[in-house]
Amino acid sequence: MNLHEYQGKSILKSYGVTIQEGIVANTADEAVQAAKDLQEQTGTGWWVIKAQIHAGGRGKGGGVKLAKSLDDVKSIADQIIGMDLITPQTPPEGKKVNKVLVAQDVYYPGESEPSEFYMSVLLNRESGKNMIMYSTEGGMDIETVAEETPHLIFTEEVDPAIGLQGFQARKIAFNLGLSGQAMKQMVKFVSALYKAYVGSDAAMFEINPVLKTSDDKILAVDSKVTLDDNALFRHKDLAEMRDVTEEDPTEVEAGEFELNYVKLDGNVGCMVNGAGLAMATMDIIKLSGGEPANFLDVGGTANAERVEKAFKIIMKDENVKAILVNIFGGIVRCDRVAQGVVDAYKNIGNIDIPIIVRLQGTNAEEAKKLIDESGLEVLSAVLLQEAADRVKEVLA
Repeated sequence: MNLHEYQGKSILKSYGVTIQEGIVANTADEAVQAAKDLQEQTGTGWWVIKAQIHAGGRGKGGGVKLAKSLDDVKSIADQIIGMDLITPQTPPEGKKVNKVLVAQDVYYPGESEPSEFYMSVLLNRESGKNMIMYSTEGGMDIETVAEETPHLIFTEEVDPAIGLQGFQARKIAFNLGLSGQAMKQMVKFVSALYKAYVGSDAAMFEINPVLKTSDDKILAVDSKVTLDDNALFRHKDLAEMRDVTEEDPTEVEAGEFELNYVKLDGNVGCMVNGAGLAMATMDIIKLSGGEPANFLDVGGTANAERVEKAFKIIMKDENVKAILVNIFGGIVRCDRVAQGVVDAYKNIGNIDIPIIVRLQGTNAEEAKKLIDESGLEVLSAVLLQEAADRVKEVLA
């Protein structure tokens, strides 16, 4: 589950990470009030207005702007709220901005120049250890840094059974070229960031940039946080942070029916039971010359109602030119799936795209009879290769 910047910062702050303070606002008037409140709290005279969407690169799209007066705050917030913000990480049409974060300006003059760093915490799946990735090149896309200056990216692996050690935090601060008070602050920052990552059962914390201010404070100026969906039952407060308006509406609808659905960019819809079989089905579609339009696992206990709903969700994708239903009846009964297909076909009506159905396992014969006697224009297959050949035929 992805979080907004202000939500991620609230988690960081709760674990002792020093952040760029800010207040979220849903309207321009609220933004002005937030700026006034922030001025009282922090003494800041300038503010940064930040669009809150689940995507990076907001500044490049005009979603992050500096306000030097309350009039600026109002006009900038009014401009950003409601806009369709287009960044390198949004769909081509962009994402609508529903709220902004009014944050304190932390790039103030002082004894030294501010410095920006990159830092993230995530799981290294190859080693099975947590990994802190960091760089002196903060404020830039980490992909660009990796491509153009890979020697400026450092990693520190942490054994989850032992946790982050003091010498590791000091090593990170040293590699970032820090000394004195700034180094001490960075050690505290890294330790608190790792605690936030572990304590919230996150999949990733990314801070870009981590700022060393002109007076040697270390702050999280941004935050990109992804939480592990499978651990949300342990964090009811974090689960409530979910913003469904930022998610694909079809995926949200599928989740309400306990369907594991992920929209893709292909032309062949897939309905399968079991993640492994789903991946194999997607592979066979690719080999047959098609492209999977989705990953959809109806689960091992699917009934006719759930299958019908899955069928309708696939049909919402205008790019789908064919549908492959590939069910192995182990726990789930094939006749239930077949009944769901028949019901969906009849209820939707006027389906003008080919449907290939492969059912094997429990009650497969009854399922085939159901489909054959339904009068529907459905292509049946017995072997997986046969199903792939059918897909190839209908796409030709």
